[in-house]
Amino acid sequence: MAEFESWSREQLIEHIAALEVKKNKGKQVAHTNDVSPDKQERMFKFNSYAQRKIALKFCYHGWDYNGLAFQVTPTPLPTVEGVLFDALCRARLIDRDAGFEGCDWSRCGRTDRGVSSAGQVIALKVRCSLRPKVSKEASLNEEEDVQKEEEKEGQEQGQKEKEKEQEQGKREGQGQEPPIEILYTQVLNRILPPTIRIIAWAPVREDFSARFHCRYRHYKYFFESLSPPARPLDIPRMQEAAARLVGEHDFRHFCKLDGSKQIERYERRVTSATISEVVPSRSGSEKPLYVFDLIGSAFLWHQVRHIVAILFLVGQGFEEVDIIDALLNANASHPNPDPSVPFLERRPLYDMVEGLPLVLWECGFDEKDVKWRTDDYDGEEAVVPSLMPSTIQLRESMESALAASRIKTSLLEHFFQTAAEHHPTPAVGTDKVVRVHAGGGRIRHFNKYEPLLKRKRGPTVTEVNETWKNGRGPMVAARRAAKISAAGRMEEEEGPE
Repeated sequence: MAEFESWSREQLIEHIAALEVKKNKGKQVAHTNDVSPDKQERMFKFNSYAQRKIALKFCYHGWDYNGLAFQVTPTPLPTVEGVLFDALCRARLIDRDAGFEGCDWSRCGRTDRGVSSAGQVIALKVRCSLRPKVSKEASLNEEEDVQKEEEKEGQEQGQKEKEKEQEQGKREGQGQEPPIEILYTQVLNRILPPTIRIIAWAPVREDFSARFHCRYRHYKYFFESLSPPARPLDIPRMQEAAARLVGEHDFRHFCKLDGSKQIERYERRVTSATISEVVPSRSGSEKPLYVFDLIGSAFLWHQVRHIVAILFLVGQGFEEVDIIDALLNANASHPNPDPSVPFLERRPLYDMVEGLPLVLWECGFDEKDVKWRTDDYDGEEAVVPSLMPSTIQLRESMESALAASRIKTSLLEHFFQTAAEHHPTPAVGTDKVVRVHAGGGRIRHFNKYEPLLKRKRGPTVTEVNETWKNGRGPMVAARRAAKISAAGRMEEEEGPE
């Protein structure tokens, strides 16, 4: 230990990072040595095949995953990217040893644990069958070995070839050109769990980035009003408050501050913020379902969930609509010109809503950058009904999940109706408990409600950034960077939800 006493902080951090890289490389070498020589010789050789860059559009059930982004440290639940990466490797569309960096992986937007997506997008380079790329030095025996290994360990690929031959016969009988590309949607959906479904794919340019070429992101948050004795939601008040979010504002009081990102600019542009009824009430005892739609170019960490939390407070009458203006008045260099609006340098402490009802609904791209297609549709010609195995399989799997969910919902409704026969509905304010809407069927209970402007305030952006820089932040960042480098994973970007 004596030899390290004279080292500077920067030297210690650099030494730790080097040890982490060396440790992980040793694990990789040990793993490689476990593979038999015969297995190594007959491994699938990706350099014998052509590649193309594509975008994948997919949906997933957020409640089954520990978020979208792959994590270098163990997580309680699998991540969506981790499951999707494994499926791509099993289908031999990407090389596992090359990692995420090796296939130029990019994502449109992060979602945290419990948050779902109906139209998430990633871009990456995958194996394709358009232009076979076998090296001149490759022997015939090597080609046979590759084919045998592919047939042995890739049943999905073998099944795909069989179906392609059947499809070719049908198309040739109708005077159409035989298909020449891998059925990406069908191959991946056969491997992926039902909670992740590939919806479409698109060929993209080599320099395309799912993150930086995205023009807008559309989030939806679904909710119901609360039943007595809680205060119900005043939807018109919430709609009035949501309208004040439109435009470019400083949203530092509508997000979670993260010193590791060292963010200093919190201005974001919201192009639309509306609340509408999704499922009208079909009877007097049935509550309607509402949705908050938020569209913008980019979002801060937990921004949507913080916004909805404030809208619920306004809707229940705990806060006035003007609280939106006060929370947006956070930048001293661009204060609100109305002197009656208080300036808030620090954010009042409040909790965001649950993530279950939040959905990344759509990622928008220019048509010149992305033109979606399926295995049965090239984006231009009409779909031939007799040539839709991929579409039929996708719809069947999703309809099965939907049917199971509807049955569970129906059962819970009957259970509640049975209980209601013995337990009548109380009146609003029957007891003295304050019930605050937390989203996703959750309610927070308080003895007394304290208005936001009278609550304790959190640290400023500068204080959060300085605390991280002067504390254990650099050492933690060095360790994380070493793990990311060893795992072949790109550095994390600023993520919204």
